[in-house]
Amino acid sequence: MEKFDFERAYADYIVVAAEENGVNVIGLTRGKDTRLHHTEIIDKGEVLIAQFTEQTSAIKVRGKAKIYCSHGVIESGSRQGGHP
Repeated sequence: MEKFDFERAYADYIVVAAEENGVNVIGLTRGKDTRLHHTEIIDKGEVLIAQFTEQTSAIKVRGKAKIYCSHGVIESGSRQGGHP
């Protein structure tokens, strides 16, 4: 049986914890043209666990949430913010 590599597994995943309703989590593709390939909407108190894969090179979070990853905890802004 292969030994579990916690650091490698943790680095491949992120956890998005919504702090308001309607937080969008968007998966973006790899390759020559970056494209949206999956979207989830989560509400306050909900958690989404996402994984970077051969197809997913970036994950965008729109809305107020905490993102937990191997780099620490990152807080995203409110949906009310937006571009000027």
